Amino acid sequence: MSELRDNCGVFGVYSKFPCVYDIYNGIDFLQHRGQEFCGIATFDQHIHQVTHHGKVGNTFTEQEFHYLTGNWGIGHVSLWERQPMAWQSRLGNISVAFSGNVINAEEIIAAMKDQGHSFYRGYNVEVIAKTIMEADDMVEGIAALTGRIKGAYSLVILAAEGIYATRDVYGFRPLILGQNGTRFAVSSESRAFQNLDMEVVRDVRPGEIILIDAAGFHTLRQLPSPRKAHCAFEWAYTASIDSVIDGLYVQEARNRLGQALAQRDLDEGDTIADIVAPVPMSGIGHALGYHQRSQIRYQEAFLYNRYADRSYTQSSQAAREKMAKRKLSLLKSAVKDKRIVICDDSIIRGTQIRDKVRDLKDAGAREVHVRIACPPLLYPCDFGVSTRTLEELAARHCFPEGTINCFDDLRKLETWIAGQINADSVKYNGIDAFVGALGIPREDLCLKCWNGISPLT
Repeated sequence: MSELRDNCGVFGVYSKFPCVYDIYNGIDFLQHRGQEFCGIATFDQHIHQVTHHGKVGNTFTEQEFHYLTGNWGIGHVSLWERQPMAWQSRLGNISVAFSGNVINAEEIIAAMKDQGHSFYRGYNVEVIAKTIMEADDMVEGIAALTGRIKGAYSLVILAAEGIYATRDVYGFRPLILGQNGTRFAVSSESRAFQNLDMEVVRDVRPGEIILIDAAGFHTLRQLPSPRKAHCAFEWAYTASIDSVIDGLYVQEARNRLGQALAQRDLDEGDTIADIVAPVPMSGIGHALGYHQRSQIRYQEAFLYNRYADRSYTQSSQAAREKMAKRKLSLLKSAVKDKRIVICDDSIIRGTQIRDKVRDLKDAGAREVHVRIACPPLLYPCDFGVSTRTLEELAARHCFPEGTINCFDDLRKLETWIAGQINADSVKYNGIDAFVGALGIPREDLCLKCWNGISPLT
């Protein structure tokens, strides 16, 4: 499958007052995690639910806000699936939204069909909900996911008694709790709390099952966690720069990744440049870090179209290329006759960074040196938004076996990539430098897309 599956974004709030506008604002601040679909479900004696194909800010109507009554509810943004989805079951009326990816979804769906289950679209969220609803109570159903689901999930469930929130036992996808007085919330990212005047309480622990109700947060069960495996790509790209995930601010992480790139250039005596510039938006934090360490002047080279979406999180390659052309325009006067260090989070297929290098050189840049915060991507991601085939990964065309075992291998790849995108040089952070910059123990991170080692093995 060459399309993208998505990280998505989930949000839930329990309040003493009508909650629909809190949910609306919450998922609006998670829009960067998925731009194709959005939805809200609320509870008021029974479930009210509305989903849309489109963005949060321009799809919901005042009529729908009046329909979505109740003091607690959940919301979702997505690239791929309409969520939340609602069911009537022996556990009561529920609505479910999740972020992640079920690797063995097709296998589970086939087995459930043999048992008489039917499916609407075969969505991952259907697999999760039907697994939960087979149990005698909600907590047992959520706990059953661990034995049946292979993959990653952060999950919110709307029910009569409140909102259930849980994170898989590895903690792949982020999930965080926030509070303001009698309002209690859960979100994929902390940034959703800021404009709701909420404070971060803590992250949901891997394997923790929580109920959110009028009295606050209640841990109903803590499932055993074999290890933590937080998605390292969250800090480099996926999350918004104003979020904090598992205690690490995204802005701080990106600054340190950029500093590591600059330190390598300083150590190797390379790249005397006139300016350092980002590929917006995720490249900004990396470029600022590079500037801080190198003392090379920071200068915007591209103007970001604030009305465009993220080009990587589009549903097809054609859509990604179209959005890439929409989202950035060149500041020609800033780059003419300049030697430029350009910072970005990663190179996937190489097409977009190649176009940026070409644009800079066409505008008169003397040299363009590309610096990439992430290590070379060599393996498909199984647990969230990323590529699904080896053929999509530019680095694989240089190292088809997916092995970069030493610094010489890394330099060989960098030289090859530079030739492919017509850059004067390319450098990545190696895995050791990347992990060191994050400051999180290696054993607590999922690095599978770089080293091929799945935390599930």
